[in-house]
Amino acid sequence: MKITVSTSVSAPLATVWAAYVTPEDIVQWNAASDDWHTTSSTVDLRPGGKFSSRMEAKDGSFGFDFEGSYTNVIDHELIEYSFGDRGAQVRFEEADGAVLVTLEFDAETENPVEMQREGWQAILNNFKRHVEGK
Repeated sequence: MKITVSTSVSAPLATVWAAYVTPEDIVQWNAASDDWHTTSSTVDLRPGGKFSSRMEAKDGSFGFDFEGSYTNVIDHELIEYSFGDRGAQVRFEEADGAVLVTLEFDAETENPVEMQREGWQAILNNFKRHVEGK
């Protein structure tokens, strides 16, 4: 099953793209809630390149590496990647002076679909706040 989340970011496409793929930016926005954060990030943005974000609870109780490989990259338009046995696609589309960022990903089976949707949407909402606050 695929889940789709999106947000409209009021910023130039180049700014939105850079904030999505730059490790220094990723650690600023990549969290689903205030009690989590990303402590480090690496990006090798090319087909076959790897990515990794270390996500941790701020109280130190839990952490994990969200990592995978890029399968397709079209500069300023599309990023496709795999992580484990799942995949995701991020599209960047200019519309009405903003950039629509749409993320579609394969659902996992451990958590309810709505919980997954809300978590990934929360991360995109943080991304929007980060970019628009620059």
